[in-house]
Amino acid sequence: MSEPGVSFEHDEETRMIVDNLERFIEQEVKPIQEELGETYENPRLRHETDGRLVPEVVEAIQEVRRRSAEAGYYAMNLPEDVGGGGVSNVTWYEAKKAVAASGVEMAEHVLAGPEGPKPLLLLAEGEQIERYLEPAVRAEKSTAFAQTEPGVGSDSPNMSTTAEKDGDEWVIDGRKQWITNGPYADFVQVFARTTPQEEAGRYGGITCFIVEADEYEVSSLNNAVGAEGMQAELVFDGVRVPEERVLGEVDGAFYQAMDFLSLGRLELGAEAIGYAEYLLERGVEYATDREAFGRPIGKFQQISSKLAEGRAKTYAADAAGLRCAWKMDQGESVVEDASILKYYGTNVFWDVVDDVVQIHGGNGLSEDNPFMRHLHMARILRIVEGTDEIQLNTIASEFAGI
Repeated sequence: MSEPGVSFEHDEETRMIVDNLERFIEQEVKPIQEELGETYENPRLRHETDGRLVPEVVEAIQEVRRRSAEAGYYAMNLPEDVGGGGVSNVTWYEAKKAVAASGVEMAEHVLAGPEGPKPLLLLAEGEQIERYLEPAVRAEKSTAFAQTEPGVGSDSPNMSTTAEKDGDEWVIDGRKQWITNGPYADFVQVFARTTPQEEAGRYGGITCFIVEADEYEVSSLNNAVGAEGMQAELVFDGVRVPEERVLGEVDGAFYQAMDFLSLGRLELGAEAIGYAEYLLERGVEYATDREAFGRPIGKFQQISSKLAEGRAKTYAADAAGLRCAWKMDQGESVVEDASILKYYGTNVFWDVVDDVVQIHGGNGLSEDNPFMRHLHMARILRIVEGTDEIQLNTIASEFAGI
């Protein structure tokens, strides 16, 4: 008779996928990054004067995605009937964490991110499946999630972008900002108000449309730290799309998007924890090798305590992530769990990278080390997919009803 309780032992499929994924990164992805050399490593060479990534880097990123899709990793969390692998949320969580922990920067493109197929795109019907969903799963096309606006971030239901019906077409007008992959997407999923709030309510009256790259304008790049060259402002000036480009239900897009929000927070939490684990390894290596006053600096309590605190926080965050992913697989609500993970995991990453930079002293500030990039990334992860404050509001609402 088996003992009751929760097991943290991964099944054979998860272990095999993560092991093979790590080999894939080492054998397929790392050489692509190394071939780019300074063009990728030096941020001043990686970007055009307007902030865009140079063509060589864009092509390399696309190559990584395509190879990953061919190997069966890129969108393996999506159902098999659309070309995915149908893996569990626990497996997807572990894979996301392993990619971040690899230390290979280009590896962040191995598993589908904001540019790739997300569950919202599974609402595709008819021609949408063949034209948008399946090519996105194969990494032959990339997309973007266009919801945030210049004057509307967390309060997205107050968006000013509108879409009005004109015969058998919709006419979209508005601006979206901070849209990841906006400069490079083949199509975007645009959220627009189709019925006024006073008629549809605060969360009703919003519809998602598929808009192709040649139908909107990329106005300017939003070079947020940690996402330089990846985000842009998009302008929709009388863009006309047919009825067949509505994704999901008319007036129901906000609720549809919120259904999948927890997955995005699980993914970001996994990435944050993976980055923190990688950084702690670098911290331990340096504290062991670097000597001062006749002994390794790790022997000083001020240094060892930073590493121990980072380990404890990362350990706890990982346990929260596994619990959240497991509950997702059981079909349970994880609104609170995902907010806890996103809030705590990204703050742990922020604390760890700051401490590891401090442990390295002046060397930590050098461009020869990856820490500045991680510091920037840690900062942006505390804002995207819901700020720290939004996560705390959600936790308070779920936990205490306030």
